[in-house]
Amino acid sequence: MSVKLKQVFSGKRLDEVHALYETAFPAGEKKPFSMIVSGQGTGLVEILSLEENNRFLGLAIMAKAGDRVLLDYFAIADGAGSAALQALRERYQGMRIIIEIESTKCVDEEELVLRTRRKKFYLRNGFTMLPYYIDLWGTEMEMLSNGQPCPYEEYLDIYTTAFGTKVSDKIHFLGDAPAADEI
Repeated sequence: MSVKLKQVFSGKRLDEVHALYETAFPAGEKKPFSMIVSGQGTGLVEILSLEENNRFLGLAIMAKAGDRVLLDYFAIADGAGSAALQALRERYQGMRIIIEIESTKCVDEEELVLRTRRKKFYLRNGFTMLPYYIDLWGTEMEMLSNGQPCPYEEYLDIYTTAFGTKVSDKIHFLGDAPAADEI
């Protein structure tokens, strides 16, 4: 599968990205979409449509600061995830790619299965665990990168740079994570 990334600024494709954004992510983890769109106007945020043969497969919303890029939101059709991550690696070659996933330390068995599957997907695709947990607006998150270190302060700076302190002030360091790649 060959997934192409296209930055979208307006039109039907942006409407499709927006609709998927609204349905794919929990309300407590979403920023106002207008904030994401205005961040794109500064060049610090990219709204990417993931496509194959002009068919919409999903979205990736990226926030940038220096040599770091955060995969802020990622929703992709089944079977296209690995190809989409490879396309993101190519687009952001030479940059540290950071990913947040909901903690696998949850008590609900059904949710644990989903979260563990998501974590294994990223690990299988070459991402590695960062050595800390964060509280992202009340949700405990585990952190991953494309194999390069990213201390908490540098991760937090992505939010401050791309979205300002109104957003970054709601993110907190929770502590060190166990040994890398423990599931």
